[in-house]
Amino acid sequence: MFRGRYEHSIDAKGRTSVPSRFREVMTAQGDSKLVLTTGLETCLVAYPMAEWIAFEERLAELPQFDEDVVTLKRIYVSGAVECDVDKVGRLLIPAALRKHARLKRDALWAGMGRYIELWSKETFEGLRKDVLADDDRRLAISKRLAELGL
Repeated sequence: MFRGRYEHSIDAKGRTSVPSRFREVMTAQGDSKLVLTTGLETCLVAYPMAEWIAFEERLAELPQFDEDVVTLKRIYVSGAVECDVDKVGRLLIPAALRKHARLKRDALWAGMGRYIELWSKETFEGLRKDVLADDDRRLAISKRLAELGL
């Protein structure tokens, strides 16, 4: 499972280091590639190859003409790129994906369990600050999580 937040820089070529803790999880799963895709928010989503394949299989079982399923495929699947993690743990983020997530110099890797989100540090910190400052939003999240059994 991927957990925690890690800050890394992005070099001029668009490379960044995958956090060592995340590489350990990937190695334990036998994965050396990540599938990077555009998130529904201004971030990227990274799946180890085995998790991506499982996701695509679940997606294939959904109704193919459902508008939300089609939208997810347009954004998520069509934006997906297989990326190798090199011997020193770096990953090249394609330019189109960097543009989607507004990634420039400072990146934030956020472990999300079975997958990872990759954010501009500034965007993530703004999102986090906004949620924590909004009592009504936090209450709504708490109620929804209780409905889901958490």
